[in-house]
Amino acid sequence: MFALVDVNNMYCSVERVFDPRLEGRPVVVLSSNDGACIARSNEAKELGVQMAQPWFQVRHLQKSHGLVALSANFELYSDLSARMMAIASRYSPNVVPYSIDEAFIDFTGIPGDLTATSRNLRATVLRELGLPTSVGIAPTKTLAKLANHIAKTCDRKPDFYPQSLSRRLAQVCNTSELTAQDLEALMALTDVADVWGVGRKIAAQLNAGGVRTVLDLVRTDVATLRRQFSVVFEKTVLELRGTPCMGVEEAPAAKQQILVSRSFGKAVVHLDGIVEAVSEFASRAAEKLRLQGSVAGAIQVFIRTSPFRENDRQHSPSVTVPIRPTADSRKIVGAACEAARSMFRPGFNYAKAGVMLIDLREAAALGDQGELDLFGGSESEHSGEQDRSALMQTMDALNRRFGRGSVRIGSTTAALASDTGSASWSVRQERRTPRYTTRWDEMPVVRA
Repeated sequence: MFALVDVNNMYCSVERVFDPRLEGRPVVVLSSNDGACIARSNEAKELGVQMAQPWFQVRHLQKSHGLVALSANFELYSDLSARMMAIASRYSPNVVPYSIDEAFIDFTGIPGDLTATSRNLRATVLRELGLPTSVGIAPTKTLAKLANHIAKTCDRKPDFYPQSLSRRLAQVCNTSELTAQDLEALMALTDVADVWGVGRKIAAQLNAGGVRTVLDLVRTDVATLRRQFSVVFEKTVLELRGTPCMGVEEAPAAKQQILVSRSFGKAVVHLDGIVEAVSEFASRAAEKLRLQGSVAGAIQVFIRTSPFRENDRQHSPSVTVPIRPTADSRKIVGAACEAARSMFRPGFNYAKAGVMLIDLREAAALGDQGELDLFGGSESEHSGEQDRSALMQTMDALNRRFGRGSVRIGSTTAALASDTGSASWSVRQERRTPRYTTRWDEMPVVRA
């Protein structure tokens, strides 16, 4: 049996933990540059605020309905997420985080009433962290995802499903305790777009074919779905029928591209600011590259002006630089900075930059020394490659221990000021709350 534990409206819920005055009020969390709503409390959803909706379109709700907008505080959210995962690990030795706010739990071999265990898990997270959660339990991961959606919907909209089921399934939904008729009734009331793995495009195609509910999907011929969509989608339907096709530890495939980009808090007009930003983005991309055990054979760098500033001159160049396959931050940052220098033109108001690592391959396939020249590569050069690999491992270890950015490539040093918002390319976070649990100088103080 699998369980999916999910924090309800996590970003908003974390903000409420440290500011109880937000309880019951409509709250949204804005993107890194305070441009769009990336999280909404139930009250904000009821006001009609849409996911990813631009902030300027709903800011009038501050005065008319008391809407509270906060800048994203990812450092705080990540720390609370780690604590939630640690609590979940008390209930099973096999817990696999799926995203910052949810994790799959393998309950195979766990004795006792799994519904009671899940309610105890939920109560523990609420008591120790103050975070409300929902839990879905089922024999497959896709069905557990659906059960979690039902548990959350029953809690938020108790009249959406039949009352006899809604009261019993709010917060924790265990499909093994439902009769076949009850499960079908729930599926018949659930939109097919709410199924894990069904995006808007697939949902539209299904709707066009008369498949509108989860029950419609479950009753559709899987061979037809496989021909129209894919084998992966066929597995989704089989899992909804109760046939396991995915293990709890199945990890996503290594990324074929790694992109780090960001819109600037204010226009950048000087080369130094562009180089600082590109250095930082390339360094972060290289760290992600090493984390998945890959090397990159090319780097794409872009800088852009804002198309929304119609009175500004426009310049949006992009350069792709082939490199010898590597995961060395110094090489990647160096190549990215050279590309940025070649593209920069004075007189433009640059609004965004990004670095994409492409032509990715497994580092293990190249050996410890990397891809060395056939007729070059003396023994000392080979040793140098190994030394650089060890250096990168040491740098990653130090950053994991003391916090990201503790050790940086020299050209990114000027970007350290971004934490205080003084770097020329730093994001706008005018509404960010303190990082209560990870920064000594931002820890809450209680005076008695």
